[in-house]
Amino acid sequence: MITDTLKVFVTVAEQRNFSQAAKLLNLSQPGVSLHIRNLENELGSKLMHRSPKLVKLTEAGEILFRKAQQILALYDEAKADIHMLRDEVTGSLYMGASFTIGEYILPRVLAEYAHQYPLVDVQVHISNTDNILHDIRAGRFHIGLVEGKVDAKDLKVTAFMKDEMVLISAPDHPLAAEKSVDINRLQDQVWVMRETGSGTRAYSDKLIQDGNLSVKRSFVFNSSQGVKEAVACGLGIALLSRWVVRKELESGELRELSIRGMKISRDLSLLQSKDEPAVMAVLKFIQTLKLDARSLYADF
Repeated sequence: MITDTLKVFVTVAEQRNFSQAAKLLNLSQPGVSLHIRNLENELGSKLMHRSPKLVKLTEAGEILFRKAQQILALYDEAKADIHMLRDEVTGSLYMGASFTIGEYILPRVLAEYAHQYPLVDVQVHISNTDNILHDIRAGRFHIGLVEGKVDAKDLKVTAFMKDEMVLISAPDHPLAAEKSVDINRLQDQVWVMRETGSGTRAYSDKLIQDGNLSVKRSFVFNSSQGVKEAVACGLGIALLSRWVVRKELESGELRELSIRGMKISRDLSLLQSKDEPAVMAVLKFIQTLKLDARSLYADF
């Protein structure tokens, strides 16, 4: 079926690599190459420049890539509508999630969703908030799940849960012995932070700016796990979601530094293109997300 070949082409174009695409599609690399070669023969045009390390789309390839995404989305929508006639939820669900949500909240929601709707093919891409926004706008995902303030008037943004941010340190940090700390006690500290573009980093920057704090030194990691491990090893202090550090706080591996007179919270938000068609697999996931969010927040 032509949609199979188009899916191979789109995956190679997104991954920029034949080997990685083959792994994701559970195909052999020669099989992936054959799909692309057949497509080029059918269209009479070269679609990709190939090199050992990278694949780059030609001008014709860029045109096909945009159209192929639309074709596949319409095909999934058609399948979902047809299966709705049999009261089945099927098709595909492609979503992007920022690290805190993707690694600490989404797995629990997906477990419930997969149990209820086993025929839906779910794919999750975890990245920082800025990247998820970019990919939603590019039409790569049905939905995005991100943390923090989102300035995106071109998208539908729906808050589905509150998240508390906590300041943490290693147990032997000089501030760890204090029950609560004044904001001025955070002057000239070493900070461990997420990268620019992360929803978590935005809150670290805001705390430092609002408190008019000077930073002695900072270390930057592109994952919350990296930040957490660095703090546990005594590298510095950090601001992270309570979801990320709750187990380590309970075990005593990390200490919470309560800032006197201050509580920091943020929204966790669902992003959708305003033009995204109402696919049943997506609608049912959103329903599951909102129901689970209430129970997760109550238990937290």
